[in-house]
Amino acid sequence: MGEARRRAAQGLPPRQPKPDSKSVDTSPRIVPWFPLTKNQTQQFMAVTTKGAWVGIGAMVFFWVTVRFIGPAAGWWSLADMP
Repeated sequence: MGEARRRAAQGLPPRQPKPDSKSVDTSPRIVPWFPLTKNQTQQFMAVTTKGAWVGIGAMVFFWVTVRFIGPAAGWWSLADMP
């Protein structure tokens, strides 16, 4: 017996189709001929801003390591220090 007949025999309603896993971005486009929406540009700005802060943090950590931690640990000596 098929699923539809079994559900009908038990008095159950037909199964509803599964919703699509992909959500369609319905926000307006920036320019009609360019395939980017306003939501996509906001997501891009958020990701690049976070990436920039991660890069700044990594650069500061690298500078502190080269300038202070390395010479203090005796790994190397700086050229500007006698």
